[in-house]
Amino acid sequence: MSAAEARAPSGDPPAGGLEGASTGGRSEKSGWTGGPWPWWAALAGVLALALGLRLWGIGEGLPYAYNADENAHFVPRAIGMFVLGPNPHYFANPPALTYLLHGVLAVWFGGRAGVSRTFAVDPTEVFVVARVTVALLGTLAVWLLYLFGARLFDRRVGLLAAALGGVAFLPVFYSHLALNDVPTLAPLTLSLLGSAGVLRRGRPRDYALAGIGLGVGCATKYTAGIVFLPLLAAAALRYLDALPRTRATPSSRAPSPEGSSRMAGATSPTSVGSASDSPRRVLTGLALAGGAALVSFLIANPYALLDPGAFHAGLTHQSHVSEEGQGKLGAGHAGALLYYLWSLGWGLGWAPALAALGGAVRVWWRDPRLGWLLVPAPVLYLAFMGLQGRYFGRWLLPIFPILCVLAAFFALELVDALVRRTTRPGGSRPDAPPPQAPWLRPLLITLAVLALCAQGLYYSVHSDRVLSRPDTRNLARAWMVAHVPLGTRVVIEPILPDAWAQDVGRALPTERGYRWVKYRSLLSLLGPGGAIEPEARRTVSLEDYERTLGPALIPYYESRGFCWVLTGSTQSGRALAEPRAVPPAIAYYRALASEGEVAYRISPYAPGARPVPFNFDWSFDYYPRAYERPGPEIAIYRLRGPRCARG
Repeated sequence: MSAAEARAPSGDPPAGGLEGASTGGRSEKSGWTGGPWPWWAALAGVLALALGLRLWGIGEGLPYAYNADENAHFVPRAIGMFVLGPNPHYFANPPALTYLLHGVLAVWFGGRAGVSRTFAVDPTEVFVVARVTVALLGTLAVWLLYLFGARLFDRRVGLLAAALGGVAFLPVFYSHLALNDVPTLAPLTLSLLGSAGVLRRGRPRDYALAGIGLGVGCATKYTAGIVFLPLLAAAALRYLDALPRTRATPSSRAPSPEGSSRMAGATSPTSVGSASDSPRRVLTGLALAGGAALVSFLIANPYALLDPGAFHAGLTHQSHVSEEGQGKLGAGHAGALLYYLWSLGWGLGWAPALAALGGAVRVWWRDPRLGWLLVPAPVLYLAFMGLQGRYFGRWLLPIFPILCVLAAFFALELVDALVRRTTRPGGSRPDAPPPQAPWLRPLLITLAVLALCAQGLYYSVHSDRVLSRPDTRNLARAWMVAHVPLGTRVVIEPILPDAWAQDVGRALPTERGYRWVKYRSLLSLLGPGGAIEPEARRTVSLEDYERTLGPALIPYYESRGFCWVLTGSTQSGRALAEPRAVPPAIAYYRALASEGEVAYRISPYAPGARPVPFNFDWSFDYYPRAYERPGPEIAIYRLRGPRCARG
């Protein structure tokens, strides 16, 4: 099918979605024949790869959940609902994932009794079920990404965007944890699919789909609200197109006859507006989307209405935490915007990030309508998040679906341009048939796939291999069980959940069932001069732990029989990253190394690899190739003072 034929006002564009992306049994410019089956086969391969990457290493660290958010927020609260009822009493993170996990656990384990019994004996299976649920939602998001790209452009863009989203590092890694970042991508991308439908057809079901995805997405993670902008843009374009003065030329830049068929649907008057459109119909559709968003949000987060005080308090808390100055020691001070731009380079990939930028420029040049749909949302999201005081790479995930589509579109535009330039003899008429070169397009498409997907696939496989190996914290615990007697007093830095000091599924004849007596690590005893001042005793947050440390603590430990000290690089690394901010902590670690002997040390790095400097992403997601196993570098010291001397 030619671009000229695609521009004929004959109804919905052939690039509109699954049902219209091929003509005469030959999909556009693909070289594949035989209808949609090759596309389904390719999509099945992409989804299988995406799911495999998300399930490989899914049991990392278990039975202990070492991610603080996973351990505190979603799975425990889903279990707690069996006793405390459906009100989560916690809205800093919206509860849609908690409700979903509650339902999944109830079905899988047969209700409250089965979940409680399994979690008490061995929480591994409970966390695996929760993590697999997240992995499946992440794979669902990849399929929806294909539909979004195919609806907006064509199947080639959809498939390449899905492949990129399926292997990109950040969505793959966070599909291994029962957190809400990856599950948000499914309803968020569903909303984008609906917005693409609004732009293409403007049917009531398109508005409803966009609204449902928006509502459920916001009930899963508040930042999913960014997809309201594409919906608003699609409706506004639809509204303007319904006005008589805008129906003549939807785009100021009509593509040449040799233009890509992917743009044909975007530049056809009938693909954006239709004779049945009217301003009232568009406004009705937008109202339908808003109503669907509100209803779906309240279904997935009912206590936003039933307990408005707690809901408002949770929103306020989350807002203050995000906006406050970077209180995390070791986070650096380059600024959120630069950090996010750097995170795109490894979280999505350098080539895809640059291709997405090129796609934003290209799509706006070729068709401003698609530009309004695709470009403002990621730009404004980056601008907004760049103003926040705290920043983590995974907070970029809500704009990944749009970036994947832009990158895929730009890569295939380059392929088409190179094919036209290479196969057209100089001086021939523009409409002359090009020489036959059937190998060129498949070769260039293969190179485009490699350029966009190679980095993500390589580092996702690397991270999965790391996650499939024993965690340093599990190995350190096994050593302590074998060498540190029951009831021994120990100092353990706050890098571990409390359950780490207990024997899973076994009742110990000790206080609270702890194998060892733990020093209260979040207790500050140091006065302004660095000496122990018991009257200055106060409990601090995890963020301030390094500020409680000083050399005077070493003899204090010994005087009270705490002869074993466990340190981890995810705590000490914070101080080492900013030594001028916490000089007493630096002196503490030096004194510990001088006055204690290392009884056991375990490193996550491969032999000969250079340790990774502390970073709130790379110290926890194992992206650098230096990692061989998950976890921090751990050292267990035995103090050598008189009371701790070996007897």
